[in-house]
Amino acid sequence: MLVTYAIIAGLLLGIFYGMMSMGLNVVFGIQRIINLAHGSMVMLGGFGAWELYYALHINPIAAVFIMIPVTVVIGFPLYYLLIPRLKRSQDYETLSLVLFFGLAEVIQALATIIFGNNQRNLPITSIPSHPVHILGQDYQASWLVAAGVALPIMALFLYYLYWTSLGRQTRAVMADEREAAIVGINTRRVSALAFGIGLALAVASGGMAIFILGGVSPADGASVTITAFAIIVLGSLGNPIGAVIGGILFGIANQLAQVYATSWSAMVPYVLVLAVMLLRPQGILGKRSRVV
Repeated sequence: MLVTYAIIAGLLLGIFYGMMSMGLNVVFGIQRIINLAHGSMVMLGGFGAWELYYALHINPIAAVFIMIPVTVVIGFPLYYLLIPRLKRSQDYETLSLVLFFGLAEVIQALATIIFGNNQRNLPITSIPSHPVHILGQDYQASWLVAAGVALPIMALFLYYLYWTSLGRQTRAVMADEREAAIVGINTRRVSALAFGIGLALAVASGGMAIFILGGVSPADGASVTITAFAIIVLGSLGNPIGAVIGGILFGIANQLAQVYATSWSAMVPYVLVLAVMLLRPQGILGKRSRVV
């Protein structure tokens, strides 16, 4: 029964982790840059849900879907402000690490000024909170809610990516930006949209992270970025579906460790990531499953 509990709990949490990491993988896939401010965007999503709840009495689930289009719109000018200039440098990949690290520090400082250092929480009653009974075990309702919010968002993104004309253009840019430009694709417009969507996925996950992580504080960004990066390495860098697979495996490994090796539980998922990097450096899905 404990194994069943750990697997189901890990699956629910893993779906959330998949959405939390997918935005990081999208930005990497479209521009080959690692957004070290990813965790800060997740953190802002948590504060956004908190502010909307207490200022406007908006349910956190509704807040998630409100923040998505707003973030996509903000992502457009942010892309044009940062990325084209960045890519004119000789080593833009390395420079991007410095740029987004600095952006993360700025976001954390501003969040500290505005919200303070204390952790902010939302009442569990702001979402369905009655424990969910599955196969003889009780599970936290927040896990099911987070998975229930993440699934349609990820499904809509994957539909856009694989079954729409703009999504096919996005995958073409992910595969080879120069070849995509040669065949007439407006690579900047497509990249700007994908960049905005990647940020929106991060912010959307923040609306649920405030429950899954037990609250939100300005200092959360770095740890969230590390977790998200571990997950996309586990699945496959640059492959959005890899983020889902990696998130689920990460969640299950974490919960199995919580059950059978509690004192080691924080380390076990990262040991799994290291094992995958040593045995299959391209990630579980590998190059053959990249978005081309």
